[in-house]
Amino acid sequence: MWAEKDNALHAELKFKDFVQAFGFMTSVAILSEKHNHHPEWSNVYNTIKIKLTTHDAGNTITDKDRKLSDAIEKIYNTYQS
Repeated sequence: MWAEKDNALHAELKFKDFVQAFGFMTSVAILSEKHNHHPEWSNVYNTIKIKLTTHDAGNTITDKDRKLSDAIEKIYNTYQS
């Protein structure tokens, strides 16, 4: 699900529709606050693009990104059932 490119983790996620995508983003927003680590992301209709990198570590991938990506993937999997 995640690809490493340009010192960041990237994912492009598809959902049934905009409402489902927005619900996912809401869940991830709450999760991100708990992790104190926030994604760069965009949403167009049913597609969400996410980029994770740690800015205060020189824009590179750290454990913060890996932990958050794992948690995001778990949430995404609940939408795929």
